[in-house]
Amino acid sequence: MMQDILKLSVSERILMVEAIWDSIADNSKNIEVSEETKQLLDDRLKEHNESKEEGASWIDVKKRIKKQL
Repeated sequence: MMQDILKLSVSERILMVEAIWDSIADNSKNIEVSEETKQLLDDRLKEHNESKEEGASWIDVKKRIKKQL
C-alpha cells in the first residue's frame, strides 16, 4: 500500500493527506482523551493563566522558526 502511495505525485499525496485529516476531524468527537492527558492539559492551562509572562504572537513565533531553518 505504501509503495502505491509513494508512486503518486506530491500534489496527489497532499490531497490524500487532506482527505484523511478531514475524515479524522469529522470523527473527532469520538476520540477519547485519557484522564492523564486531561490532567496534563488542565495543569498547563492553569500554569499559563497564572503566569505573568506574556506569550509571543504567532507572527513572531513563525519568524523565529524560519530563522532556525
